Amino acid sequence: MSGYYYYDVQADQYEAHYLDACSLCRKSLRDSDIFMYRGNTPFCSKECRQEQMEMDEAREKNWKSGRSLRKSDAQNSTPNKAVRTGTVAVA
Repeated sequence: MSGYYYYDVQADQYEAHYLDACSLCRKSLRDSDIFMYRGNTPFCSKECRQEQMEMDEAREKNWKSGRSLRKSDAQNSTPNKAVRTGTVAVA
């Protein structure tokens, strides 16, 4: 079966249409300049691209601050383990 390969028609359809509209405002990109961001994300203007960049930066900051908060909470919390102490005698 090494001669078989996978062909996804939907992937081709996506590839053909992803440059049709701005990723933020959905304005048509036909016959206009395209401003790209992160490799394959099209925008109709510098302003739309900048707005997306700012939203991404804010999301990353929130994610990082939430991550560090969760990490510090985990370090400060006591584990939920029951520990029994005492003497056991076996006869």
